[in-house]
Amino acid sequence: MTKTPHLITALLALGLLSGCAVGPNFKAPKPDLPQTWLATPTHASFEAASDEAWWKGFNDAELAVLIARSDSANLDARQAILRVEEARDARRVALAGAYPSLNAGASYQSSRISERTSMASLLGALAGSAPGGAPGGVSSLLSGFKNPFDQYQYGLSASWEADVFGRIRRTVEAATSQVKAAEDDQASVRLAVRAEVAAAYVDLRDAQRKRDLAAQNIRTGERLMQLVEKSRAAGLSNDIDLASAKGQLAGLKATLPGLEARIRTDENQLTLLIAAAPGSLDDELGARSALPLAPARIAVGLPSDLARRRPDIRRAEDALHAAVAMQGVATASLYPTFALNAGLGYEASKPSDLTDWAAHYLTVGPSLSLPLFDAGQRRATVKLEGARAKEAAVAYAQTVLVGLHEAETALSAVAREQERLHGLTTPFRVGAAGGIGTPSAAAAAFAMG
Repeated sequence: MTKTPHLITALLALGLLSGCAVGPNFKAPKPDLPQTWLATPTHASFEAASDEAWWKGFNDAELAVLIARSDSANLDARQAILRVEEARDARRVALAGAYPSLNAGASYQSSRISERTSMASLLGALAGSAPGGAPGGVSSLLSGFKNPFDQYQYGLSASWEADVFGRIRRTVEAATSQVKAAEDDQASVRLAVRAEVAAAYVDLRDAQRKRDLAAQNIRTGERLMQLVEKSRAAGLSNDIDLASAKGQLAGLKATLPGLEARIRTDENQLTLLIAAAPGSLDDELGARSALPLAPARIAVGLPSDLARRRPDIRRAEDALHAAVAMQGVATASLYPTFALNAGLGYEASKPSDLTDWAAHYLTVGPSLSLPLFDAGQRRATVKLEGARAKEAAVAYAQTVLVGLHEAETALSAVAREQERLHGLTTPFRVGAAGGIGTPSAAAAAFAMG
């Protein structure tokens, strides 16, 4: 009981010291982004765009079905989900280090002491000097001692590392950031897969529409050639007219193989994205369908929204956070490690004695591990993690810059395409007096094609 106050004092001291954590603290970067976009499409709003169900703006039921199937079946998306589960399990492993560990064990051991050792000579001398003891021979050393002898043991052992300098907390911090990075990566993969599905589907419908138009033009060309042949037979046209008609018809027929190959490529791409066998969507996508039209109004948000909206930028920030935390883990390895160890159990030479209180043992006390010399390994690790953190910071800046350029390029392309569409449809606008009015959305889409 006299040692209890010392043990309590040691525990209190470890608890008070556990409040600090060495190494750098992460500060979220604030990228320098412009206030407005260089190019803004017509009918665009600066409201924050929603990342959820953006494809519904195309008003195409088949596209919605394909995207839903890709969400659940795409192999890249499933791998991303597994990476999230893996990161979460790694965080649980790191978090477990903050709690005490408890182990149970039991053992049996049969031993024999050699009679030709100094230990045997000492035991023999003790046996010879003991009252009633028989001199010589290890087998008759002390009363009750046998050689060979058995030893039985069972008990519990516990250990807890006091996270004085924050090694465990920094490890959990890094693991938490890696979970967020995996979740961001999953969102990025899901967004990319959905975009690929939409792009392949729209291109498929456009190729099917052009194939139908080409087939219609071929039938018209065949009728025209028949008329030219009849006209030539009647002497109203010559061989040059016939050759011209045949050439035009051949040119129209030459477009079909390319369109059929394009259709097959798009169908194969869609089956790949939903993890299906080639050709499994032929019946479903073979039916004629209108070309999906983009929504009339687009929410583009502001450049400052990029860091929050784009999952690749969020992932780069989380990777930077994890790298900074790992630098703290390496820094904590330069400091001492404090732990509290305890053991309780029973030990005896006979199984029947294992229930006696006199056979119990108890060990408890703190331990200290102080790194003295490792040929500079720990300090080199600190520099290594610091270099990785700097690399992650540069990667974050690059990801932000690439995202800004991609957004600007996409917005500029949409704006220029709108200008082209306006130029193609303006000549057909006669006004109220002419009675034609503005072209329909279908005509606009046809002009864009």
